Amino acid sequence: MNKPFNYEQAFSRNIGWVTQAEQQQLRGKRVAIAGGGGVGGVHLLTLARLGVSRFHIADFDSFDIANFNRQVGAMMSTVGQPKAEVLARMARDINPEIEIEIFPDGVHKNNLDAFLAGVDLYVDALDFFAFDARQQTFAACARLGIPATTGAPLGMGTALLNFMPGKMTFEEYFGWGDLPEQEKAIRFVVGLAPAGLHRPYLMVPGSVNLAERRGPSTIMACQLCAGVCATEALKILLGRGDVLAAPWGMQFDAYRNKLKRTWRPGGNRHPIQRLMLAIGRRQFARMAAAGR
Repeated sequence: MNKPFNYEQAFSRNIGWVTQAEQQQLRGKRVAIAGGGGVGGVHLLTLARLGVSRFHIADFDSFDIANFNRQVGAMMSTVGQPKAEVLARMARDINPEIEIEIFPDGVHKNNLDAFLAGVDLYVDALDFFAFDARQQTFAACARLGIPATTGAPLGMGTALLNFMPGKMTFEEYFGWGDLPEQEKAIRFVVGLAPAGLHRPYLMVPGSVNLAERRGPSTIMACQLCAGVCATEALKILLGRGDVLAAPWGMQFDAYRNKLKRTWRPGGNRHPIQRLMLAIGRRQFARMAAAGR
């Protein structure tokens, strides 16, 4: 026999780590998530189980078998179906009262204002190579005073960066500007995880190919991203707890049992980062030469 949905009962086990009043606060918050792939899907479902009840989600892609290793919405029953629609269906199955506005064309300059309208937090889940969309979205968040967080799935761990209103912006940290995409990719890799905890155990170096826009992934990294980002979301949305803001960052690697906090004043302009960028460019050149 099916029981009617009851919000308070559904999320009662959250009480203790949050108060009843805070749970009701979460119920009224609106979170925007761009990207419905490896991290985007699990971000949505994790935040839905936290009791957040209003979302804007954006993705233009459909599920395929190549998504099975890491994307929570990817199943034989959903192959060929739009990712955003599948994930919205899954979230509504957790909370039938949830409000989700779908942006089926992804995010772009023509819909960013609508995508971020009334939003309390932006959670980045765009594909690594979505440079224009990511740059425009973070710039809009900075302009509108919207907190933004990104959790990067790296190896079998996650790297975290928060961009808070009035603090260092995404552009100030990464320094993308009008640079070519190859340089943006290198700056993104180096800037996301200055500690580089994931690098020593890459078993097949040829699996990373920036020129062909491909790299390996794990479900463990995606789930760790969601746990870390949802915790940051809780702190940001409720206004309690220590929130690391760029140029501070964090990387946790479960494979190596290591946690590192990073501090890069000036972001990629920091001397250590400039050295790492030079090394990254040389590595990219070697990979490109080997691929020819």
